Amino acid sequence: MPISTLIDETLARIAPLNGEAMAAARARQDTLTKPLGSLGRLEDISILLAGMFGEVTPSIGRKATILAAGDHGVVEEGVSAYPQAVTPQMVFNFLNGGAAINVLARHVGAEIVILDAGVAEDLPPNPALRSVKVGYGTANMARGPAMTREQAIQCLETGIEAAGEQIAEGADLIAFGDMGIGNTTPSSAITSVFTGADPSVTTGRGTGLDDPGLERKAQVVRTAIDVNRPDPADGMDVLTKVGGFEIGVLAGAMLATAAGRRPAVVDGFISGAAALIAWSLSPAAAQYMIASHQSVEPGHRLALGHMGLSPLLDMGMRLGEGTGAVLAMPIIEAAARCLSEMATFADAGVSERIEDEDGGGT
Repeated sequence: MPISTLIDETLARIAPLNGEAMAAARARQDTLTKPLGSLGRLEDISILLAGMFGEVTPSIGRKATILAAGDHGVVEEGVSAYPQAVTPQMVFNFLNGGAAINVLARHVGAEIVILDAGVAEDLPPNPALRSVKVGYGTANMARGPAMTREQAIQCLETGIEAAGEQIAEGADLIAFGDMGIGNTTPSSAITSVFTGADPSVTTGRGTGLDDPGLERKAQVVRTAIDVNRPDPADGMDVLTKVGGFEIGVLAGAMLATAAGRRPAVVDGFISGAAALIAWSLSPAAAQYMIASHQSVEPGHRLALGHMGLSPLLDMGMRLGEGTGAVLAMPIIEAAARCLSEMATFADAGVSERIEDEDGGGT
């Protein structure tokens, strides 16, 4: 059923990868000065990029990170080891350049766009902060829907507009990050709904819960699903009932990135939950997603596997903020550069592989 004009138009623009460009990229890879397939996943990524951009030798220019922050009413159930006040405090840290995402973004040359999607208090105006507040934190999903359908639509539209703006300004690679105390709880619920896995499997320690806290958190996720009964065949219903404002914004941004034929670099568990929402609304959007790393959170592996995504890195990370996604950006850039800048055997005057009389190589 139609959702909204902007969302429907965005979904309609998500096209299959360009098969001709991918075939040409594969053919070029096979002529480069290396044994066939010897660059492993770098070759696979380069061919994927060719399909996304529709170019045989795509290049990566400007890099951006969309970081959305929001609070969650479900923290009332004691699902986090940290108080909700940490959300705005961390937003200030982002704005002051002192968080891990700031360090890593500076390291790889990526710009950060910080969105207040639903922090539970008003934040002072700051040129680096965009207030797109959908509400002052979601409702407690353990007692009813996290948000209204209208708010869910607003989340997606906000994300679509944010990513569309970045692409219009020349972004070729977009990473997605989050901040929100309690947001691994809705992420666990979203993952359980779509994968069918029990909350005991999808729920992790988040900010560092002890064993009793982890058990309580899994039960809260189970209760939220039982109370709301989200429909796994309806991504809007899942977002409305057990989602988060920042999760919805990131999902919309991923859809717009796919519609703009650009790579969407998925971060950790919360970003993965947002990717599941985007995937549920447009399975084709997953073709434009690159999983950056494997989070320690147990549900992340299930979420990525459900969409057919394989992470590039496994660093034992579980911070969020887009840190893993930004860390993977140089690898993605390297893949594109190898495809476009390496010499072919003919260019370099290097002898190619010898074929034996039976057609095999030696």
